[in-house]
Amino acid sequence: MAADYLSARDAAARLGVSLATLYAYVSRGKVDSRPGPDGRSREYRTSDIERLIDLRRAGRGAAQGAAHSLTWGLPVLETQISLIRPDGHYYRGESAIELARQGASLEDVARLLWECGDRDPFAAPPPRTWPTAVQALLRQRSVPPLERTAAALPLLALSAPHAHSTDPLQRREGAARLLRETAALLCAKKPGRLPIHQLLAASWRCPGTHVAPLLCSALVLCADHELNASAFATRVAASTGASLHAAASAGLAALSGPQHGGAAARAYALIRQALRERDPADGVRERLRHGDELPGFGHPLYPDGDPRAALLLRMLAESRPRLPGMTRVQRLVDAAAASCGRAPSLDFALATIALLHGQDADAALLLFAAGRMVGWLAHALEQQEVGGLIRPRANYAGAMPARQR
Repeated sequence: MAADYLSARDAAARLGVSLATLYAYVSRGKVDSRPGPDGRSREYRTSDIERLIDLRRAGRGAAQGAAHSLTWGLPVLETQISLIRPDGHYYRGESAIELARQGASLEDVARLLWECGDRDPFAAPPPRTWPTAVQALLRQRSVPPLERTAAALPLLALSAPHAHSTDPLQRREGAARLLRETAALLCAKKPGRLPIHQLLAASWRCPGTHVAPLLCSALVLCADHELNASAFATRVAASTGASLHAAASAGLAALSGPQHGGAAARAYALIRQALRERDPADGVRERLRHGDELPGFGHPLYPDGDPRAALLLRMLAESRPRLPGMTRVQRLVDAAAASCGRAPSLDFALATIALLHGQDADAALLLFAAGRMVGWLAHALEQQEVGGLIRPRANYAGAMPARQR
């Protein structure tokens, strides 16, 4: 009789996949896992492994296989912008983790990802004021920041200089202007020359000087993460010849979805609940016992833990070792590791930073959006220069037409 559960190595061998792919199956709910007998390793349900093997044997065809690759699967297009490895991600060959550690700014990363060379697109003066339509939008206090920004981008495009220029320098100057404007819109401020991490820190109104460097590192780590949903949406829009404003609007639209940008809000809610509980471990066990998700933990591309989250949480603890709530957050992290073997994701780290500094759940998402705008613009610029329309084919699975007589 076959064992109910297999070790990671045996499960991966039976499937004929790497350990990273096995962990991705687990994170997507295709394979159940449980703690191993030694308390450190994990075991994987044999019946789930056999079911995946049966599906493979049934055959899917080239078109269906390509369709499945769009979900945490095979690469679907080439890029020179970023690379993801288990130890972290890289911007044009440079470690994002090291850039964050060394104090690089979001503008530094933008110059790197946009391949600006010795030309600085941020040297151009920012606009002195908002267009009238955008000013009216900013006066609508009931409009949330992300929606306000998404609504303003098409309005800004109407007066943007060189919006459809093919000159590389003008395109990058337009990207720099748009990045500054987006950050200002997210913070409900006027555009200016202030570095974006300082603009965000000022909007948080936190005393002391520790917040700005922490936000700087967070922005750098958020700048890009290869071809996620919002980056892909941005590239598709840019491939049609749309302006940088329109392409960035597509990225913002994708980010607004609960399966993308909503992850930080769910992590925020979990952390806030843990801060109220007597023992965060009880809450973790209760969630897992009921089959509920543990938002903010685990990442399909980082089976050994998201290094972006590890760095930010360590920086937070080192900058404010006595920050109220930090001990309970660490207990929550330890409880998740002991109960299901999952480590915090970037969303968890951003939510922790926001919550422990007295900000609401939107602040974590806005921090992510301000940083990721650099990546969206990098993908739009790359797509504009590569050219070609992104137009995948569909694998039709509906009712077939009636046979013609």
